[in-house]
Amino acid sequence: MPKMKTHSGAKRRFKISAGGKIMRMHGERSHLRRKKAKRRLRAFDKMVEVAPASRKQLRRLLPYGS
Repeated sequence: MPKMKTHSGAKRRFKISAGGKIMRMHGERSHLRRKKAKRRLRAFDKMVEVAPASRKQLRRLLPYGS
């Protein structure tokens, strides 16, 4: 059986945590950044877990690491 290919766009945007969760970065981090509060911008720096509705599709795009 041939190896499965990882989706190159997904591998840049998502990371799989040690516990197997698919993590993503927040949006709205760079556009119109000056007017956003510093506290809000710091919150954007943390990765968050992907929504449950997207997990099945992302597992197919990222076949390895989970």
